[in-house]
Amino acid sequence: MENQNKTKYYYDKEQDEFIVKTVLEDYKKRQEERRNQELVWELNINYMIGNQYSCISPRGEIEPTEKNFYWESREVFNHIAPIIETRLSKLSKVRPTASVRPSGTEQSDVYCAKLSKSILSNIFNKSNMSELISMATMWSEITGTSFYKVCWNTDLGDTIAVSDKGEIKAGDVDISVCSPYEIFPDSCANANVDDCASIIHARSYPASYVNEVYGIKETGKDIDSLVFDEMSYRSGIAGRSNVTKLTHVKKHDNVLVIERYEKPSKKTPKGRLTIVAGESLVYDGDLPFCVASNGKRGYPFVKQVSSAQIGSFWGTSIIERCIPVQRAYNALKNRKHEFIARLSAGVLAVEDGSVDVDNLEDEGLAPGKILVYRAGSEKPTFMDAGSVPKEISDEEEKLLAEFNILSGVSEIMRDSKLPTAVSSGSAITLLIQQDETRLSATAEYIRTAVKEIAEKTIRLYKQFANSKRLSRIADENGAIEVYYWTGAELSSDDVVLDTTNELTESAVQKQSLLLELYSKGLLSDENGKISNRTRVKILESLGFASWENSQDISIMHSKKAIKENLNIEEVESPLEVDDHKIHIEEHTRFLISDESKKFSDEHNQKILEHIKQHKKLLNGE
Repeated sequence: MENQNKTKYYYDKEQDEFIVKTVLEDYKKRQEERRNQELVWELNINYMIGNQYSCISPRGEIEPTEKNFYWESREVFNHIAPIIETRLSKLSKVRPTASVRPSGTEQSDVYCAKLSKSILSNIFNKSNMSELISMATMWSEITGTSFYKVCWNTDLGDTIAVSDKGEIKAGDVDISVCSPYEIFPDSCANANVDDCASIIHARSYPASYVNEVYGIKETGKDIDSLVFDEMSYRSGIAGRSNVTKLTHVKKHDNVLVIERYEKPSKKTPKGRLTIVAGESLVYDGDLPFCVASNGKRGYPFVKQVSSAQIGSFWGTSIIERCIPVQRAYNALKNRKHEFIARLSAGVLAVEDGSVDVDNLEDEGLAPGKILVYRAGSEKPTFMDAGSVPKEISDEEEKLLAEFNILSGVSEIMRDSKLPTAVSSGSAITLLIQQDETRLSATAEYIRTAVKEIAEKTIRLYKQFANSKRLSRIADENGAIEVYYWTGAELSSDDVVLDTTNELTESAVQKQSLLLELYSKGLLSDENGKISNRTRVKILESLGFASWENSQDISIMHSKKAIKENLNIEEVESPLEVDDHKIHIEEHTRFLISDESKKFSDEHNQKILEHIKQHKKLLNGE
């Protein structure tokens, strides 16, 4: 929850109460409209944690299904949980890197684009973007939809001053994940976030926190929250039937904070944001964030889905497809186990009144048991139970195959096991590539979301980073540079993703391609030799960068020369122990690169003189 200035359109108490009433009524209306979608999410979560004997009743509630007979087996054989875990594991490789394209060909534009990329990398690291993506992907895989909130938080950033009320921060971008339960569009028929005329973000906070942030006195209440505990989740994966039901619990002393964002329109050209905490109006003013294209005000939300649904704001989850198959599989396995139980324990046929039936029901036929039956009556006998029908096993295999078809997770991906009929290396490689490709659509939704987050981040810095900021930025050679910058210098927000789809091109495939290029001599120079720089890059790609740096002194020479490029004024004459070829190569590379244009002509001239000194020592002069 970001801090907002308490600016209001109205200062009349009755008008404030009217706004609060309008927002609360709008919130309840959207809640009711989304009720059916929430039931689908709740059913998905129930099946994920193993509470699979539940359904949506005609009353619109998640209710347990009853047994048909008291002896009926109701075990859970959870295949949905490992499917979701496998998909999450595969999608965890999708961590795209964002860059910014220059707005022009001028050197200043190129510099600003490079600065923007470094700023993005810095804020993503501070926000732990990898963990945020994992959390959002978990929500989208289970419910079908998740959201990121990208806003400006005045409580973050470096301390710029200290007052009687505490530290004054410079502010910084705040990226968080919102579950789909917190987001309410004006219509569920809108396909995208920007299609909505308004969006509500509702979340509960402790009353003490709300009162401190907004300076109000709002009494906390008990607020419903949908939760499940870790033990129930683990027991569900283990396939047990005694799984704790997903329940609504109370959050005590909490206040519901409703933020209603309205899109810019003719009535409100700058948009509108209204925040209601409990029953108090704490903010009513312009939409604060210029995060839309062309510097326009827009929503701070980014949507991520598992699979898009045509004509709907909400995405769909793989669990929705798998629920009918999971129900059929549970029923089939339980009937099979009941059949096996009859085969092993048997069904005893007795003449009426010939034996003590109550004793048989209580104790059964234990080994060594003496069965007494009435003289003259028929001797108790076991009925022929036959054998387990072959059709049951065949249907079981078909249902397992349907899990693979519907979920996009095959036995190779889930079990790390190859099909017995496949032995060709090329065929195995093709199967693995096909497996990864089936997740590429979901991976692309993640990549698109990260790209949009990066765009909104750059736009927020352009809007709010008005004072000078200090950043330490590493260039491609590993050298650390210190820059002072403001948001006005970020001239471009044209974000592109550096990496290709991580699922279709794994690290092993990249390494194999690199070795193939090396074996064919495509990485060598005209003399058939590999330069030190190329060799280092190859070793870094193969995962041996640390080993190379600790073993080869040439790397130390190269780093020394790179540092000299940046601080040539402090450099004395070359030393006899320097590797002059490496130094000459690094200094020359610097002068002919665009990097040298950021420095003065005097600086570059000193590097030229330094190169001449290296050449003299190299030639023994």
